[in-house]
Formats: sequence, structure tokens, C-alpha cells
Amino acid sequence: MDVIALEEIRALKARYLRTLDLKQWDDFAGTLASDVVASYGSPSGGQPLEFTSRDQVVDYMRNALSGNIISVHVANHPEITVDGDTASGTWLLEDTVIIADYKIVIRGAAYYHDTYRREDGVWRIASTGYQRIFESKMSTDALPGFELTANRWAPSAAEN
Repeated sequence: MDVIALEEIRALKARYLRTLDLKQWDDFAGTLASDVVASYGSPSGGQPLEFTSRDQVVDYMRNALSGNIISVHVANHPEITVDGDTASGTWLLEDTVIIADYKIVIRGAAYYHDTYRREDGVWRIASTGYQRIFESKMSTDALPGFELTANRWAPSAAEN
């Protein structure tokens, strides 16, 4: 068992989610292989979205999460198999997306299915996608006393 590779892949997935939520697009791009294949979609977002390059994924995420949209993605229960310079894994995802301008909170869960590739000693996501278990959507007006306080911190150029 390649324990070092397992830890590097766990750190890669954590970085993927952190940079997505913090909108650190250059660092997010660095988690993806240039020829990544990605399939995203949810009941609220409509039909699945298919991408075949890092640039397509990053451009989509940058636009989809622009403005006053807050997201939190948490992945647990990794099951990772390493085979030399390739690996595959599944992760339980729990996510929350707050679209403050439209007073909507979306919560859901899914299982990610990823493949990874090590190139020049660096692991990157080669393919990713998920199967939704559930998704719920509610108006913040339906939550008595709901008040949103969000950190407006933006990373400096040196941190990107």
C-alpha cells in the first residue's frame, strides 16, 4: 500500500474543495489535469454538465459561483485505490450553497467518483463526477430569524 500517495490524494481532494469554496481559481486549476473529464449536475441546476478540459471546468465554476454565492463542500469517507501513477476514489460529499441575492439555501449529498494521475511527481484529478443522493432547496424566508453573516475576506494576489 502506497501510504504517501494516499495522503497526497486526500490532500489534493481537500485542496480542490477549499479552493473552490474560497474562489481561488488559479489554485483550483492546479488540482486538475489539463485534460480532466468532469460531470456535474444537480436537480436545481438542471441536466448534467460535461467538461473535457481544466479550462472549461475552471471557467464554469468561476461563473457559476460568482457574485454573492457562498458554497461549502465537505468530503468524507474516502475509499482510494492506488495503482502506480494512477488511482481511483470515492468520497461522500455534503454541500451547502447559499444564493443570498435570491434568498435560497441548497443542501445536498452525493458520492464523488474520481480518478487521479501523478505527473512529474504531482497528483491531479483526471476525472471527477458525482451521483446525488439528495438535494433540498428552501427559501431563507421560510427560516424564521435567518440572518447571514459571511466572511468577505478575499485572498491577496500573493495567496492565489
